[in-house]
Amino acid sequence: MAQGKDSKQAAAGDGLDGGSYEVIHSTQLIAELMEQGKELGLDGFRFYFLGRGGVLGDVDPAVIVAAFGYFSPSVVEVMWDSAKQIMGPREAARAYLACADRFGSGHLDGLDVLDTFNDAAEALIASVDRSALALFAGIAAEPLPDDPAARAYRNVCILRELRGSVHLLAIVATGVSPLVAHAIRRPDDVASFGWETAPDLTDADRSRLDAADALTDQLLVASIAALTDAQRDAFVAGVEAIGAHII
Repeated sequence: MAQGKDSKQAAAGDGLDGGSYEVIHSTQLIAELMEQGKELGLDGFRFYFLGRGGVLGDVDPAVIVAAFGYFSPSVVEVMWDSAKQIMGPREAARAYLACADRFGSGHLDGLDVLDTFNDAAEALIASVDRSALALFAGIAAEPLPDDPAARAYRNVCILRELRGSVHLLAIVATGVSPLVAHAIRRPDDVASFGWETAPDLTDADRSRLDAADALTDQLLVASIAALTDAQRDAFVAGVEAIGAHII
């Protein structure tokens, strides 16, 4: 593979990795999601669980534990089951995605990269084998909005679930428990994810997590390679422009 093509793929991979994560975790969006949740009778945490996981349907909490990773099963069970008493999971998922769509329309309207970014992002998403990537498959199956700005932000949400699902798969495949991975990467957030104590961490755990990161990149290469050079350029430009408007 030519060096120029390698650099384009690396840049696109960076967009899939850090770029989509930072955009999705915008404090502005989080505030709007919390407000929307309150209007629906759900606090922010319950709206997060039910809205994000609702694309999988009315399933048992164990399914959400498997799809999300990282959270204590007891927290997932309480949040999921109590939220379901207020709203159905599929309805919550539609409300959750509609909130993200409104956020995209309000913050990205007028960007000149939207059409080319959407074309590239949707080509990448279409190329992915959904096997073992349930949460990504669920959100990717939802109808896309027509508005280019809302559509671009939805595509970013889908790409975030792609990267997250692939990374969770890679963590399990390399022998790292999601709790250990979480404790290594986010040591200050162990309790907030429902765990009473952090696990003892070893150098072997850190090495396996490094291997999981490498496997994640390897698994995503095929999708990035499916893009043309022009699409890779458009993808990178789109992630950068979207991030500049939101982060």
